[in-house]
Amino acid sequence: MYAIIESCGKQYKVSEGDIIFFEKLDAEEGKKVTFDNIVLVSDDKKIEVGAPYVKGVKVEGKVVAHGKGKKILVYKYKAKKNYRRTQGHRQPYTKVEITKIKTPAEKAEAKAETKTAEKKTTTKTATKKETVKE
Repeated sequence: MYAIIESCGKQYKVSEGDIIFFEKLDAEEGKKVTFDNIVLVSDDKKIEVGAPYVKGVKVEGKVVAHGKGKKILVYKYKAKKNYRRTQGHRQPYTKVEITKIKTPAEKAEAKAETKTAEKKTTTKTATKKETVKE
């Protein structure tokens, strides 16, 4: 399963377990990050394309680290004028590990599983109480 998300003015193809370098995000290391702007979601069976975004789908990630990229040199030069300027730039980034892609179908399945688990636990406790009363 993979998804194409839109963040920081760019689109990224992500799947669970991927480590992606985003432009600097306002989140602390170790915190969860949720991406709501999902352009496309694909599992093995079908592809869902949004117009402009897919509704009900979210991608969760965990901020691993913040840092700066490789230095880029910017050089200005004017011929025959003895004008030369060198400037460096390091773009800040946020390293994010994608933990989960949540779809509406998975949410419905999870709710159904919790309801069935609750029913099983209530029936077990009821039978235990009845045996104690006898």
